[in-house]
Amino acid sequence: MFTGIVTDVGEVLSVDDDGGRRFVIKTAYDVAGIELGASICCSGACMTVVEMKSDQAHGNSFDIDVSFESLSKTTLGDWKPGTLVNLERSLSLGDELGGHLVSGHVDGVAEVADIHDDGISQRFTFTPPKELLPLIAQKGSVAIDGVSLTVNEVGEGCFGVNLIPHTLTVTSFGQLRPGSSVNIEIDMLARYVARQMEFRNF
Repeated sequence: MFTGIVTDVGEVLSVDDDGGRRFVIKTAYDVAGIELGASICCSGACMTVVEMKSDQAHGNSFDIDVSFESLSKTTLGDWKPGTLVNLERSLSLGDELGGHLVSGHVDGVAEVADIHDDGISQRFTFTPPKELLPLIAQKGSVAIDGVSLTVNEVGEGCFGVNLIPHTLTVTSFGQLRPGSSVNIEIDMLARYVARQMEFRNF
């Protein structure tokens, strides 16, 4: 479980295809404090650490193995060396819940429709898969590439959020452009409410 508060922006160092795909991700985390098998949210996708490294050439890094299923349902299939990755370590009991509860289970891939300045912040408009739009509510929460954000408005086929300069600085959002793809996870409360409504309609 995560909170959607990014604590490091990693960088993909290498990609290895061998019966799946293995990514080596550079990080500022002290890998000595990461246990093998730990969960790290990587741009919205909960991934398992399968190896850690620390050397003078690349600094600290960790490896994740990604299945074909995850590659097909997220943006991870587009990652290449140099890709920036929003990172968050799993939540511990007693930690501050600064964002909202994020599972790291990506619901779909959305597209950046527009980016424009809005005072000191930037307004991002996203086009999500059409089946997810009814689950996104104005002033509700959504996780985009692992970042907890508040929805400003929901329009015809799209929704908008505002990003303050701090968020743009400490996440990978600064590299997004119109047409970029992002991982989206809807608020889990909306998911369960929708499921209950399905049963009520039986």
